[in-house]
Amino acid sequence: MSMLLFYERPVALNRETHKGHKVKGPSDYKFAAKTNSVVLAGMEFFEALKNYPIVFTSSEDAVVPVAVLGIRDQENLFVDSEGKWADAYLPAFVRRYPFVLANRPEDADQLMICVEESALNKKQGEALFTKEGEESDYLKRATEFMQQYHIHFQKTREFGQRLKDLGLLQPMSARITLAGSSDEMVLGQFEVVDEQALRKLSPEDIHSLFDSGFLGWIYAHLISLSNFQQLTQRVQAAA
Repeated sequence: MSMLLFYERPVALNRETHKGHKVKGPSDYKFAAKTNSVVLAGMEFFEALKNYPIVFTSSEDAVVPVAVLGIRDQENLFVDSEGKWADAYLPAFVRRYPFVLANRPEDADQLMICVEESALNKKQGEALFTKEGEESDYLKRATEFMQQYHIHFQKTREFGQRLKDLGLLQPMSARITLAGSSDEMVLGQFEVVDEQALRKLSPEDIHSLFDSGFLGWIYAHLISLSNFQQLTQRVQAAA
């Protein structure tokens, strides 16, 4: 899943170019209404498991945990027609919008803070820089949030790689049939932790997972899978 989901044209902030600019944050969550999953950092699992199934998606270079928000493509069951998010945990991936960190083109190891271009203006919102050209308190808070998110997500990537290295992941598809209907909905293939493989790990591996905090994340993920029933109920309520 792209870390630039929701963003149409993110631009790198520049002290000179954007000195007189402000950022007007979104007034609702319509920007997230057509996504059925968002990336989660491991530290969010214990709150997210109260509302969402947590599963894993794999690419060539990473295993990434995501919160499942809907059963069908372009369906977020937690955002209503007015753009309000349901009474549920709001993932940091959503809260960071319209800001995002990106790698610098000239140096992939260096990060720069970007903002969705449509959020920039010179009349409404929070100032990005002071008259002297220094970062405003608002921008400092946004930058700190993004930096902390980046740190936590790096550990989350380590977590995903550890699951892969230990052979703990197995493919799974969610099949849901609504009450009074014979039609079956299938949520695309994703991965979950194989509990049998987990029980077969050596004491040394289990101890290592415990020391790193990863064992708690694994069980949070497993507990969260019962929330597929909650998604079914939301689909039925919206029908």
